[in-house]
Amino acid sequence: MRPDALNTRYSLSARLIFAAVRMITRRPLPDAAKINLYRPEFYGDPMKRLTQAAMRGPSSWSIGERELMAAYVSAANGSAFCIGAHRATAAGALGTPSVVDQTLNDLDTAPIGEPLRATLRLLGKVTQETAITPDDVREVLRSGVSAEQIKDALDVCFAFNVINRLADSFDFARLTPDGYAGGARYLLKRGYQ
Repeated sequence: MRPDALNTRYSLSARLIFAAVRMITRRPLPDAAKINLYRPEFYGDPMKRLTQAAMRGPSSWSIGERELMAAYVSAANGSAFCIGAHRATAAGALGTPSVVDQTLNDLDTAPIGEPLRATLRLLGKVTQETAITPDDVREVLRSGVSAEQIKDALDVCFAFNVINRLADSFDFARLTPDGYAGGARYLLKRGYQ
């Protein structure tokens, strides 16, 4: 259930940002951005730093691959808002919406490399079962993924397991396809800061 505070209890500066975004884009600021302004010192600022590091920090995974990981984790959680947001962002980053859709619909037959497929399987297991074994990690390493890449992927997984739960708990409003596309352009240009 969405707490009423998330609809009304924002600082004056936050409300001015909401108004400016609505005036410029002719759309309300998405709930995912609004929640960062609700108690920024408690959640917004630390989570933006964590997500920026996971999604745009140094990594041998591309931005598109990390966005696909975010979409995959969101799909494993059934988080409708986040699936839409990161499906669009991954498609924009990779330039291949069909690959994103195929990966989310059937990982086993998706036209992606085995290292990414093995990594997504691991993230799905962490998300759905909340535990992995040394054998799970060894399987990913055997596919050609480095230990650093596994750490980077688990950082993405952590960030989006938190965000998915908030999005669903607080009933983030789903966007139109144009709204998701606009959000994707913003994330690809500016990141998560």
